[in-house]
Amino acid sequence: MALAKKTISLLAATTLAFGLVACTDSDDSASGGDGSSGGGNYVLANGSEPQNPLLPANTNEVGGGRIVDLLYSGLVYYDAEGEIHNEVAESIEHEGEKTYRVTLKDGWTFADGSPVKAENFVNAWNKAVQESQLSAYFFEPILGYAEGVESMEGLQVVDDLTFTIELNQPEADFPLRLGYSAFYPLPNEAFDDLAAFGENPNGNGPYKLDSWNHNQDATLVPNENYNGDRAPQNDGVKFVFYAQQDAAYNDLLAGNLDVLDAVPDSAFATFEDEIGERAVNQPAAIFQSFTIPEAAEHFSGEEGVLRRQALSHAINREEITDAIFQGTRTPATDFTSPVLPGYDGEIAGNEVLDYDAERARELWAQADEIAPFTGEFTLSYNADGGHQAWVDAVVNSIRNTLEIEAAGNPYPDFKSLRDDVTGRTISGAFRTGWQADYPSQGNFLGPLYGTGAGSNDGDYSNPEFDAKLTEAAGAETPEDASRIYNEAQEILFNDLPAIPLWYANTTGGSSENVDNVVFSWKQQPLYYNITKQ
Repeated sequence: MALAKKTISLLAATTLAFGLVACTDSDDSASGGDGSSGGGNYVLANGSEPQNPLLPANTNEVGGGRIVDLLYSGLVYYDAEGEIHNEVAESIEHEGEKTYRVTLKDGWTFADGSPVKAENFVNAWNKAVQESQLSAYFFEPILGYAEGVESMEGLQVVDDLTFTIELNQPEADFPLRLGYSAFYPLPNEAFDDLAAFGENPNGNGPYKLDSWNHNQDATLVPNENYNGDRAPQNDGVKFVFYAQQDAAYNDLLAGNLDVLDAVPDSAFATFEDEIGERAVNQPAAIFQSFTIPEAAEHFSGEEGVLRRQALSHAINREEITDAIFQGTRTPATDFTSPVLPGYDGEIAGNEVLDYDAERARELWAQADEIAPFTGEFTLSYNADGGHQAWVDAVVNSIRNTLEIEAAGNPYPDFKSLRDDVTGRTISGAFRTGWQADYPSQGNFLGPLYGTGAGSNDGDYSNPEFDAKLTEAAGAETPEDASRIYNEAQEILFNDLPAIPLWYANTTGGSSENVDNVVFSWKQQPLYYNITKQ
């Protein structure tokens, strides 16, 4: 993207970055068909229990992310088509090759009426890095970034409505990232007790938190102090946390749920007929995989590379996507998404994603010559997310091809799985995925596989790959960056820090109780735009 020397005209797409999820542990009785929680005629939507308190830079999964995106506003926001618009920012001006001058709109406030100032952005970003929050990695381009540093010298407050951002090197797509939740502001009281604030946040977005009944539901109501473009067109949104996707789907069909953004696999063959014209099945920037920790026994060094490649060849992606997903998934050919600029389905080395039973057994035997494999290969997943069918199919394919013991390892809910993943207490492989923050291949590669990145759940580290990320980020044009990102993927196809599986479509729908339901390119509905009868 060419950057003007004055105010930048930004066109892009993005949303929250997450390890993909569907639903988490809940009491199904929380669905409340009348939408009652305080008497409002709320839009009822499926959701999942947030992993952590609702702090923007410490939320990198969908359950908390869909709520955080409504409670807070960033410098910019992204519409359904992925076009970027100023929100809290009056302007973002380019000063030299590496510096941006941000001017805020006058009169913007938090939900309690206190003003949003430049320091609220700068302090929030510095605090994210100081506390090593989950999305701290997104601030790495800023001058002075280092893990745990108290403040980054590249951030300077000029006055109440102005601050500057200086980067380590020119990065053509940096302004595109500023609508991501990691870059949201926090009011001053948040820093007194971040965890307590996250339980009852005072945001600056279109909604404010009315109630959060853990493991059941969360209700958001319009923020009367919000004056941006995303003004709510409803009385509020109640996110219901379902234990199983089938329960949410059945509630939608019964009119007890208004919006669903994840159809269970049991309904893939029928949901478009059952929901009718209110059904959605469209491409989205979603990549799904499973990850094996670098420290897992038998999966490090040369032995680990051989076993990862063997496992990849042992999975019949075509058969699984046809039989289970019924046209709602497409076998992966890279580590990003076909809807992104620069996507290339013919990257050198991606033949490792082809089902080849003979080659899989050869590679596994070579690894056994280094150290014989013992025990069972396990693939962990959250049982509340509709994943059992494909996990069973994948481990069956591995078991039959490699003639080893292989089994799925269900966790009761997404939060339990993620707690073990982030705590590095999980054993064996586990399901992973990515939903776009902004339309760049780097957004799929850096956060997941860069050394020390916040979503690098397998602790992969390769200096050659890191160098490619740096080179691509500093490229003069997006086209140049894409070429370098695809070169970086050649390294990934050798090392396989994650095993790519497939790309996912947005599958969902809405009830006859609501209108103006639009699903964005990254899967989620524009909740604020929904009207309810």
